[in-house]
Amino acid sequence: MVTRLSVNINKIALIRNSRKGNYPDLIKLAQDCERFGADGITVHPRPDQRHIRFSDIPALKQVIKTEFNIEGYPSKHFIDLVCTNKPDQVTLVPDAPNVLTSDQGWDVKNNKSLLEESIAEFKKRGIRVSLFLDPDTEMVELTRDVGADRIELYTGPYSWNYAADRNSQIKLHIDAATKCIELGLGINAGHDLNLQNLGFYKVQLPRLDEVSIGHALITDAIYFGLENAILMYKKCLK
Repeated sequence: MVTRLSVNINKIALIRNSRKGNYPDLIKLAQDCERFGADGITVHPRPDQRHIRFSDIPALKQVIKTEFNIEGYPSKHFIDLVCTNKPDQVTLVPDAPNVLTSDQGWDVKNNKSLLEESIAEFKKRGIRVSLFLDPDTEMVELTRDVGADRIELYTGPYSWNYAADRNSQIKLHIDAATKCIELGLGINAGHDLNLQNLGFYKVQLPRLDEVSIGHALITDAIYFGLENAILMYKKCLK
């Protein structure tokens, strides 16, 4: 099956925000990513707006023609932002407001009410919901129970241990993906995936619907150019 590549453009917004003005132009870059072959655009607006700004969301919604995915913690402000702009997918992450980047999956059991209520709001508006999870089959089962459509497997530990211990790491992801298929859930993945570890990950999983990649892809674009980088990542997914 074809695995879709969603490009996370947070790092581009971070560069833009380091100077006054609108350079690089985030909206144009999102359109260029699509033109170069990206299957979707991902953004993760955080409360301090250190990269994606809240005002970027409606502007992106107007121009994105592929899949628009908004990540974030389901605070009231985030829920209102998503429901107003109606992306194709919302990915819920358990980030505290001050974290640098997402570093763990949901404890679905202890956040059941929060997740059920948030997911219900999104589903009312026809927005697909994905939960950011560690590769844990128990959490996968609970994800179905709270009403999510997909999970996004947190691939940080897999990526960091790829050279030394990829086989034991990938087994956890295979087990979680197999459970998703059994329960009828879609399977996304993301965090520190790169040109070295993405191909193996794709081949090993029984199904992989979508990956969201930002930091590594934008870094590679510095060396290879944005269009080349997107094509290189898509090649890993074939």
